[in-house]
Amino acid sequence: MATAKWLSDPTVLEYYEGRDNPFDLEKVNQKFFNRKNEVTAASLNTTKLKIGYIQYYRLGQETRHEYGYEGNRETIYGIDQFIGETNYWNKGIGSLLVQSMVNFLIEQKQADMVVMDPQIKNERAIHCYEKCGFSKIKMLPKHELHEGEYRDCWLMEYKKSSESHF
Repeated sequence: MATAKWLSDPTVLEYYEGRDNPFDLEKVNQKFFNRKNEVTAASLNTTKLKIGYIQYYRLGQETRHEYGYEGNRETIYGIDQFIGETNYWNKGIGSLLVQSMVNFLIEQKQADMVVMDPQIKNERAIHCYEKCGFSKIKMLPKHELHEGEYRDCWLMEYKKSSESHF
């Protein structure tokens, strides 16, 4: 399975999951595909090859509280994604993936806002998200365990009112 290949590649793991946390097929299926929660996952495919992964989910109360949205009555979705085939990095595919998912969530799921929480050091991804109309809202200190230490992340959001960006 392509996802296990990507998540055992140190180049990908530097930004997603951590180089100290490689995945085999069983671990990939447990974490990404055999879920009983409200996460919807999909792979990104070219005509010949799977090249990436994306998931979306409606924010639950715990995450709303963590992000500071507890009193907000808007429909908020979170997304996570990565391009696993590194030859496809820096070609605009990530922007197309994120823009397509935002459009889908707004049009089909009636999302008012879409959020994500990339690590601050992942400048390439943050640039992609800003290009897609996301804004940095606040820093989430020591938010994600990555390679043995808790890393700071940005809470980034795209508001439906920004739709004219696409």
